[in-house]
Amino acid sequence: MTLLRRPVTSHCARLVALAALAVAGACAGDHDLSTGEPSFYRSMAEKGAQLDAATAASMISGYRANNGLTSVSIDPDLMKLAEAQAQAMASRDALDHNVARSFSERLKAHGYHARTAAENIGAGYHTLAEAFSGWRDSPPHRANMLLDGATRMGIAAVYTPKSKYKVFWALILAAPAEPRG
Repeated sequence: MTLLRRPVTSHCARLVALAALAVAGACAGDHDLSTGEPSFYRSMAEKGAQLDAATAASMISGYRANNGLTSVSIDPDLMKLAEAQAQAMASRDALDHNVARSFSERLKAHGYHARTAAENIGAGYHTLAEAFSGWRDSPPHRANMLLDGATRMGIAAVYTPKSKYKVFWALILAAPAEPRG
């Protein structure tokens, strides 16, 4: 029996290379491809830095699971609320839950109905890992991350170069109210 060997064509070589890149990209997942670092170590203290909300949800869900609680998923409305809070703090260079309005007033004004909700804010943490660790190590912030019944979250980090803090953070966890009807 004779085994026939065909040379690999350039088309086949390209397909193999593309498949290898796709596998590498899937494995990279929450890594910053430019540095090879996980995205939770990406510095938010630079212009154009983008927070990886999916990684944040994964980190917080893992922490909640380790404490016997449900996971949380990203909620677009809570993302907008967190962004507005982080922006308001950054624009006033003030770490304050009530910098624009109280948390409950902000939820109500946005039309977000929740059975329960909590907010963590922070400033000066340059990475998601630092913010998460700071919140985890603070009893009131830890309690918010472990809010019983929470299933949704929103998170934001806003860079402001003129502030001594450089980065302002807002994290909101909530259990949406059941629709009436």
